[in-house]
Amino acid sequence: MKKALFLMTGLFALTVMINAQPGGGFQRRTPEERAAVIHAKLDSAFTIEASRLAVLDTALAILYKQQDEKMREMFSSGERPDRETMMAEMQKYTDARDAMIKQILTAEQFTIWKEKIEPAMRPQRGAGGGGMRNGN
Repeated sequence: MKKALFLMTGLFALTVMINAQPGGGFQRRTPEERAAVIHAKLDSAFTIEASRLAVLDTALAILYKQQDEKMREMFSSGERPDRETMMAEMQKYTDARDAMIKQILTAEQFTIWKEKIEPAMRPQRGAGGGGMRNGN
């Protein structure tokens, strides 16, 4: 009886944890959502004309769609690309994004973007980091 109760409690807890995850886990944002995040950050930090931000939104959405397509292409071969190849490819898209943003910001604003805003947008890992690190 105790085993059955313990098993039922464990299954209930597992079900709750799984259902608490939106979409069953990590979901990548759409290109439009990623562009909207940058739009919101720039709009809250600087005074930029709405028409210029609209042009940036469109350009970023196109860039992010190209980036997603490239990543699908790289992974469709069945082999996972090596880290250096992926990092080099990602850097191309980061550079293109920065060039777009640089066109609507002053030099001083772009420095603030690169030094303060962009680093704050990067995903933060928890202190534990997950996984087994000590061979346990």
